[in-house]
Amino acid sequence: MRLGVLDVGSNTVHLLVVDAHRGGHPMPMSSTKSALRLSESMDDLGRITPAGSARLTATVAEFASIAKTSGCVELMAFATSAVREATNSDEVLARVRRETGVNLQVLSGVDEARHTFLAVRRWYGWSAGRMLNLDIGGGSLEMSNGADEVPDVALSLQLGAGRLTRDWLRHDPPGKRRVAVLRDWLDAELVLPSKQLLEVGRPDLAVGTSKTFRSLARLTGAAPSVAGPRVRRNLTSSGLRQLIAFISRMTAADRAELEGVSSDRSQQLVAGALVAEASMRALSLDTLEICPWALREGLILRKLDTDLDSEPIADGPDNGLSGPIETVSR
Repeated sequence: MRLGVLDVGSNTVHLLVVDAHRGGHPMPMSSTKSALRLSESMDDLGRITPAGSARLTATVAEFASIAKTSGCVELMAFATSAVREATNSDEVLARVRRETGVNLQVLSGVDEARHTFLAVRRWYGWSAGRMLNLDIGGGSLEMSNGADEVPDVALSLQLGAGRLTRDWLRHDPPGKRRVAVLRDWLDAELVLPSKQLLEVGRPDLAVGTSKTFRSLARLTGAAPSVAGPRVRRNLTSSGLRQLIAFISRMTAADRAELEGVSSDRSQQLVAGALVAEASMRALSLDTLEICPWALREGLILRKLDTDLDSEPIADGPDNGLSGPIETVSR
């Protein structure tokens, strides 16, 4: 069956249309993105502004129409940190539902970590052993570690690239001293989470997911996206340190000229690189392997596992977006 997955993030709205069948991998049919920068549409009280709410509603309506035209039998629509943390999220969600008919489900940060981990497990398989996954979004950093399809530990920290750029790196370029101060702060913030993450065991495979990690890997020499998803891509700590020294001296406009960096991501590239570096340092990781699957694929896989054709195919609670999403306690 054809599914639409609508992801409302802090920076972009992304519609992924896939052909999904039980027992097989979801096959992407089309991908549509729009830069929304919802995290920038917050007032001093943490509310999404009327203008931001209007843009969100219009974009959801447009993408829902695209999904319908594409033949999707169902639209799985979800929102992450920007909507989750807005003090008027209920009001914004009600407007979207009223004006578009789309019921946006808000994922908790731990839900994000769990579903992303599922996608990574399915991509690499059981032979990968214990896996640790890092995912850098606009508003949060998700971290997980486990030997099964459900991670033993799933954490979400307010260390997203967009958030840190807004709070710490307002100058363009950010300046050497400011980068050093943020480095030290990140090291302190990650001491306890990294300890908690590794208490369950050292990973056999460390993985990075998200556009941020893909861009960083590309800038440090990994194969371009046109080489296909099956090409192995890595990000090393040494390569990352050299990259930070380079891009932290550039303006956002200059970073946007780099291969693999979009204009809407260039402003937060330095912060994203610093989070990646600090996470790898805290976890004593020299290398991350970059996985092409992440949250959206995890949600599709969970959907197929539990309620394809309205019939559960595995014991346990329904973890699709049609109802409450089970969380892993921290």
